[in-house]
Amino acid sequence: MRVVLAEDSVLFRRGLARLLGDCGVTVCAEVGDAASLLTSVRADPPDVVIVDVRMPPGFNAEGLEAAHLIRREHPGVGVLVLSNHIETRHVVGLLGEDARGVGYLLKDRVADVTELTDALKRVRDGATVIDPDVVQRLVGRRRGDGPVARLSGREREVLGLMAEGRSNQAISRCLHLSPKTVETHVHNIFVRLGLTATEDDHRRVLAVLTYLRS
Repeated sequence: MRVVLAEDSVLFRRGLARLLGDCGVTVCAEVGDAASLLTSVRADPPDVVIVDVRMPPGFNAEGLEAAHLIRREHPGVGVLVLSNHIETRHVVGLLGEDARGVGYLLKDRVADVTELTDALKRVRDGATVIDPDVVQRLVGRRRGDGPVARLSGREREVLGLMAEGRSNQAISRCLHLSPKTVETHVHNIFVRLGLTATEDDHRRVLAVLTYLRS
């Protein structure tokens, strides 16, 4: 797997590149600002881009803006955003156009290199990966009368794991449920959220988006 790493902190960037290299991930470019990230991706598109939200020159949302542009110009390139904070508006904004092959992790997650590389592989393969801490924050919020309020407690657990990018098999292991039971819960989630099957839309992604926006 080939990765371009965009991070303004030299120490963090070099350390992360070293960790990824030790795990067999090829870091084909390391850059410190959004403009350099775009130049690198346009010259030689990688499998996945790892990018911080706030980058030079303004330290606002330059990294996120670059991620949006990369998604439009190179839809086959996965994007994994790293952030210091849980910012749900950034999560929803990133997933708004096409959530396939997109991930959002907290930088603390980098300490577990196995979890990080697993997230990179899932993003590369087209999955949506949301940090478990972000999911737990969202689970704890009061949801009022929105569509997610129609779900049972177990269905919200299943949807939360779907938001982390977990497959039905992984959800089955995490919740100690049979694969058939997980399939039933997933079907019920689609029904309760009003997500009908079409050729153009990916219902797991749409369910996650509904979950985050609620």
